[in-house]
Amino acid sequence: MGLLIYDGDCGFCKRSLGWGRKLGVEAPAVAWQELDLAGHGLTEREVSEAAWFLEGEGRWRGHEAVAQALRTSRHAAVRALGVLVGSRIAGPIAAPAYAWVARHRHQLPGGTPVCRPSDAP
Repeated sequence: MGLLIYDGDCGFCKRSLGWGRKLGVEAPAVAWQELDLAGHGLTEREVSEAAWFLEGEGRWRGHEAVAQALRTSRHAAVRALGVLVGSRIAGPIAAPAYAWVARHRHQLPGGTPVCRPSDAP
């Protein structure tokens, strides 16, 4: 089913995972701090900048990782949202929206100073 990797130190990220669970997302999720990153071919920099979704040989980052996770929902409407978010049509909007959220997550609901990316304003 794949694996969603998120920042376990970030309150906003944990809250977002909770929202996903309420939307029926069933993909297993693990905080990157609890993961053998090298064993999964990832670096601390990569996982501290964005969520990741790994499945078989597939690797998705950022909004595409969120899209893949949404596609594991037990609700058809949420799975359809995942298809849309990951589509070429929505990509030009979803990618910068995800980047903005990731950069400002410390200022969003559940966010704390520890959520602040090292290069955030």
